[in-house]
Amino acid sequence: MPVRELRGPSLLRHGSAAQKQRYLPEIASGRLRLQAFSITEPEAGSNTPQIRTAAVHDGDEYVVTGHKNWTSRIAQSDLLMLLARTEPLPDDPAERTKGISLFLVDLRRIRAEQPETLVVEPVRTMFNYATNQVWYKEMRIPPDSLIGEEGKGFRYVIDGWNAERILLASEAIGDGYWFLDRAISYAKERNIFGHPTGADQGVQFPLARAYTQVAAADQMRTRAATLFDAGEKCGAESNMAKFLASEASWQAANVCLDTHGGYGFVDTWDVERKFRETRVYQVAPVNNNMILAFLGQHVLGLPRSY
Repeated sequence: MPVRELRGPSLLRHGSAAQKQRYLPEIASGRLRLQAFSITEPEAGSNTPQIRTAAVHDGDEYVVTGHKNWTSRIAQSDLLMLLARTEPLPDDPAERTKGISLFLVDLRRIRAEQPETLVVEPVRTMFNYATNQVWYKEMRIPPDSLIGEEGKGFRYVIDGWNAERILLASEAIGDGYWFLDRAISYAKERNIFGHPTGADQGVQFPLARAYTQVAAADQMRTRAATLFDAGEKCGAESNMAKFLASEASWQAANVCLDTHGGYGFVDTWDVERKFRETRVYQVAPVNNNMILAFLGQHVLGLPRSY
């Protein structure tokens, strides 16, 4: 999905020494851009093991063929993280994550040497984000593009998901505070019936309620980040942080719009723009229902729901 995916942990934790030496200093200096992750496919959606993009051995190279969507910022990136099947989908559902491999693709070489194998189509969305559909048409990549061991790429991607959840929570919390700041300032300045609208409980109480939700999400985000930085398990906390923050930012967005009234729909105040953008956090890069399913199974001990 769109939104800022985490790519660094996969390379840091599972890349070879040669890959780290070659790319990490350049990425850290800003001379090399790793901004694109190509995972999701139209047919598979959130069911990542069902991806069909294949990387097939041909001599000492891999040949990649497939179709991805929600591949963000590929046009602005020098490198690409690509998830593809190197083995067919196993018949046993318990083995469905096996046979998926992760690759680090040098887009500079692809554009220079075989541009016809990479077709990128920008996707227009209701928010300001550069995302694309991508077709890989027998794109050849060298064997040293492989991250870690062949067939274990799904697990490598999962390693970055907790950090991604925490990052998304932070973005949503930032949105929540932005909406509150705008709404509070407006409620103090806007005078109707001889007093600021912020003096009306119908305006004041929703703002206070939204603030408590954003502040609570902020605390959970901090808790998740602390655990992550300490190298401790934080799956539940990072998922809860993303869930709470995305719900809180959306609540703050609606309160901000209500506080501005009709002016909230006018682009002068920027509320309508941010209103559209913050809505995505509930569905990307993971839908909040998927988070609830994770918590139900792994925290509450309920039977697997999907």
